Amino acid sequence: MSATTSGSSRAPARPSDDDTRSALGADSRWTDRLARYAPAFDTLAIVVVVLAVVVGIVLRFVQRSELWLDESLSVNIASLPLGDITEALRHDGHPPLYYWLLHGWMELFGGSNVAVRALSGIFSVAALPLAWIAGRRIGGRPVAVAALVLLAVSPFAVHYGSETRPYSLVMLLVLAGWLLLDDALRRPTWPRLVGLAVVSGVLLLTHYWSMWLLAAVGLCLLWRAWRGSTAPEEGGHRGAIERSSALRCAIALAAGLVLFLPFVPLFLHQAANTGTPWATVVRPTAAVALTFEDFGGGDFLEARLLGIVLAVLALLGLTGVARDGRRIDLDLRTRPTVRWEGISVVLTLGLALLASYVASSTYATRYASVFFPLVMLIGAAGLACFVGRVGRAAAFSVVIALGLACSLVISFSAPRTQAGVIAEAVAADAQPGDVVVVCPDQLGPATERLLADDLDVVAYPTLGDPRFVDWVDYAERNAQADPTAIAAEVVARAGDDHQVWVVASPDYRTFEGQCEGLLSAISSLRPGGGPVVAEDAEEFFEHASLSVYPASLGQP
Repeated sequence: MSATTSGSSRAPARPSDDDTRSALGADSRWTDRLARYAPAFDTLAIVVVVLAVVVGIVLRFVQRSELWLDESLSVNIASLPLGDITEALRHDGHPPLYYWLLHGWMELFGGSNVAVRALSGIFSVAALPLAWIAGRRIGGRPVAVAALVLLAVSPFAVHYGSETRPYSLVMLLVLAGWLLLDDALRRPTWPRLVGLAVVSGVLLLTHYWSMWLLAAVGLCLLWRAWRGSTAPEEGGHRGAIERSSALRCAIALAAGLVLFLPFVPLFLHQAANTGTPWATVVRPTAAVALTFEDFGGGDFLEARLLGIVLAVLALLGLTGVARDGRRIDLDLRTRPTVRWEGISVVLTLGLALLASYVASSTYATRYASVFFPLVMLIGAAGLACFVGRVGRAAAFSVVIALGLACSLVISFSAPRTQAGVIAEAVAADAQPGDVVVVCPDQLGPATERLLADDLDVVAYPTLGDPRFVDWVDYAERNAQADPTAIAAEVVARAGDDHQVWVVASPDYRTFEGQCEGLLSAISSLRPGGGPVVAEDAEEFFEHASLSVYPASLGQP
């Protein structure tokens, strides 16, 4: 993937390692105009940028919500003996690397909310200098600053930098892979190619959606290897260098599969048996809209506005060329500086959605973490199109203000789960030996984590360990459940002298009507009980009600 060269008829020299332009593509019109028109960042601008970055970093470590389902599952799986984690994941749906890392982290720092989330925060902060370096290679200091700011204040990055899930690690690895690929295209030495192979393999071991990104980048590299250099001034020699480099990089990406091969049986088992029964197939247009909405921070007005701003910046990054301090030209052929990043994003999402449609699985916006860093680099190129002092100040101010506002909402809004409220209510009146049943089982991990050890906590419909959710043949198993029979088992388990507590929500797919049926059946067997905590869907992302049914001791 070529870098910009001069108009000389001679074959240009291979770019040096300290060249700030990316080997993935450079655009002399744009970089020259940046140098000519963009004013230097003055002291006030530097102070604002530094403060924005510092606040963004702090927000990654201040989340005080209790762990919700996905986070609690991560901790529970990682808490198992190291040799048991892979087997546990056969019933989940993820590759093992993040859980291994979290296991080691918890051995050192414990399993508190703050401790387990800090690992994601560290990954997220570590991605910031990589974004700076990548931005500098794309367009010098203006794009470097823009990339750093966008990633630092991004509500999407803040959210997953404060959640016990693998997505901040994915973002870090994608940026590391971008830099290694850029280096290898400049000079495909063995250390660089091996590093590229390792990163691709580690990505596959972190999240399965990485396969779509790797496939997209691999297709781009094979295309460049086939077509070679297309710029007439570059000459045949440079084209040969590019074809060779692109082909070697494609082979290195494929070589990363070696690290993944031992886990192919795990992946095939998960793909055949787990799936995504908790949601439906998403249309491509809806996927794009939801992705940019989540990039902005979620389903509220400021977040939607920030999502629109990011989409506009990405469009400018792909097509915008600064004419001067007041005008931006649009080049519909797209700019070489970020053209291949844009193609990779479109291909990644397209391949993944096609596969999801064929497999009848869903798309969750958190999966976009595999291409989110590329979108941020494209957006940074768009933000750098504002080269005039006033225009640049206004553009940066809008991005920083909206980004931090939405990130603050994420960090300091209502807890992500109602499990804390429910646990407090149970603790206030429960007795040792009381039975707590969570319906559905997806409420189990977050709830069980907060309850006393002397309670008998079980998950509907299996009445098994509430710390885990077995996603294997999930919909089929739930369809066969009998709420009345399970209610009788729960009441018998409690005996005559223990209360029955029910944590329930009717809003889960594959459980339609079952939790209501369970509550009705238990109520008929243990009359006199009722709701203790009302379900609050407005306040909490993960919400549920709590009901208690008294002991039957002394009843006729």
